[in-house]
Amino acid sequence: LYPFAEATSKENCDEALALENIDIGGPTMIRAAAKNLGWVCVAVDPNDYTNIADELKTTGKISFESRKSFSAKAFGHTAKYDTIIHNYFKSEKLSEDFSLTFTKHSDLRYGENPHQSGAAYKVSDGKDYNILNAHIRQGKKLSYNNIMDADGALACVKEFDKPACVIVKHANPCGVAIGKNILEIYSRAFKADSLSAFGGIVAFNQKCTKEVAQEITSVFVEIVLAPSFETEALEIFKKKKNLRILEIGDFSKRTSKLEVRNIDGGILVQEVDTKTLYENDLQIVTAKKPTKKNIEDALFTWKVLRHAKSNGILIAKDGATVGLGAGQVSRVDAVHMALRKGGKLVKGGVLASDAFFPFRDSIDAIKDSGISMVMQPGGSIRDQEVINACNEYGISMVFTGTRCFKH
Repeated sequence: LYPFAEATSKENCDEALALENIDIGGPTMIRAAAKNLGWVCVAVDPNDYTNIADELKTTGKISFESRKSFSAKAFGHTAKYDTIIHNYFKSEKLSEDFSLTFTKHSDLRYGENPHQSGAAYKVSDGKDYNILNAHIRQGKKLSYNNIMDADGALACVKEFDKPACVIVKHANPCGVAIGKNILEIYSRAFKADSLSAFGGIVAFNQKCTKEVAQEITSVFVEIVLAPSFETEALEIFKKKKNLRILEIGDFSKRTSKLEVRNIDGGILVQEVDTKTLYENDLQIVTAKKPTKKNIEDALFTWKVLRHAKSNGILIAKDGATVGLGAGQVSRVDAVHMALRKGGKLVKGGVLASDAFFPFRDSIDAIKDSGISMVMQPGGSIRDQEVINACNEYGISMVFTGTRCFKH
């Protein structure tokens, strides 16, 4: 078939070139052959040629069961081709008809749990820098949970322009830090929650150095991923044979535009949350004003918090997380968890909430912690009560006007 996907993936592709690469005769012949499976064997995948030749050599013919299997593959091939064309030309992201096509990347040992089967599929024309396209420099192939956690770590570390380290455990960022020195930011990210970091996924947005590799091999982690690795770092990692090393390539921002979630009887589709907060987006609502350092930490927390499960509360200071309370059904419980995780380190820090505070109890919970600023979307009918509580305790607070739930 004409290489429509390859042609349209080029930056200089215009509509004329796209139209030129739509095959008409090819799909027609493939479908005709597939329909006549009673008499015809159709092969659309060169990987099947050997099996066909072997069957002919052994039996002198192609069995009906084989022809039926090849026919199904042929219809899938043309359906995928048409889906790629449909998605290229449709004008709306969330159109009346929604279809995606994927190609199997690999069979997985099992799914999320050992009693579930699983496989990984990739976008058919996907050439982006991501987990499925990563170069596994060391270690066994990735499991279902490895892929989920590594993708979450990659999505979070892509948020930052400054050198960053993200450590993820069970799809939540348990430690994140930014700075100038990659060894220092790894150390700060790890110390943010060293207990949870055990067995986690470590992600960098900079080349991983031998100094960092030496530190990482002193603890147990599942995966280290980065755009690239120093040769000496790879040699050091060889000491940990079960450690998986993923070289992603020169990635920038997240390339996926839509998120798809399965529900019983259908799917939910939404745009990927890529909203960026800036200082002028923050509305100061308390008598006490936040410092410049507070604002910088607040904007840092936003980039991390939207990658944590709701209800989410994140405390950060000096460009590093110090306490995360995630996945709680009660917001005040998430506050208590973040305080417990952060301990004395929360003093002088910024507390961010992924949604508004329905009551002042969360502010009452932090009154003696030394937290200097709170950031939240606002929008509760009790906003004024929450503002009053901050004023009582001498805590500054800003509203973002934007929620960042993650389910």
